[in-house]
Amino acid sequence: MAYVVAATYRCKSGEEERVREILELMAPLSRAEPACRFYQAHRSTEDPRLFFLYEQYADEAGYQAHMATEHFERHIRGEAIPRLESRERAFWVTLD
Repeated sequence: MAYVVAATYRCKSGEEERVREILELMAPLSRAEPACRFYQAHRSTEDPRLFFLYEQYADEAGYQAHMATEHFERHIRGEAIPRLESRERAFWVTLD
């Protein structure tokens, strides 16, 4: 079983390229975390301001640890979230 996070980001107008840069920076940092099983950001083919993140962690504690990292605090909380119009997250577990 894995703990899954599905997040949708809608950027403020004019902020989409900076958010893309931040998500590209976050990918290798997040993938290097011990509890991270999968981390992939996606960009809509129809709306360049819309991003989708699909993440898998060993468990919920692994996701909480991810959110406590310096890179999450700095890049997501500090830089990406202020550039968003909206941020929606859904949490799942895999059926293994």
